[in-house]
Amino acid sequence: MNNKTLIENLRCIPDFPKKGINFRDVTTLFKNPECLHIMTDELYELYKDKGITKIVGIESRGFVLASGLALKLNAGVVLCRKPGKLPGETVQESYTKEYGSDTIEIHKDAITPDDVVLLHDDLLATGGTMKAAYNLVKKFNPKAILVNFIIEINDEGLNGREAFDKDTEITTLIKV
Repeated sequence: MNNKTLIENLRCIPDFPKKGINFRDVTTLFKNPECLHIMTDELYELYKDKGITKIVGIESRGFVLASGLALKLNAGVVLCRKPGKLPGETVQESYTKEYGSDTIEIHKDAITPDDVVLLHDDLLATGGTMKAAYNLVKKFNPKAILVNFIIEINDEGLNGREAFDKDTEITTLIKV
């Protein structure tokens, strides 16, 4: 992938949120209509023949492309959020991050065993949040779970893919 237009429009903010981190800011891709079209079209090409029935957008940047892609794939959108943000009964998954722990949740009735689920978020760094989302979705016993990110960071030794089993299908649009 690594579309030239996407690479050129991706903003990198050095030393954010702390010194030594090069923050990849996807909001510059989201505000550009051409980039939105490119990303949605590339995702559609990756998943059009996979039988996706639900797209789980990870809070909050994962929500942006989940909806546009779901429309093209004729799939539903499921929100994966932090506790207390969803109004109905939920299923939760807690996980450890490099600076503490966190919890995410999905509505209890959001996914069925007949679903083919695509998990989508903006960035693969350490893989912690997405691995927790993957484990959370596994509790619903769907037919299949696929994983996608807009950006995968390879240049900082983060090795986010290593958080997943080798047979997990993971795709990214940009590798930096």
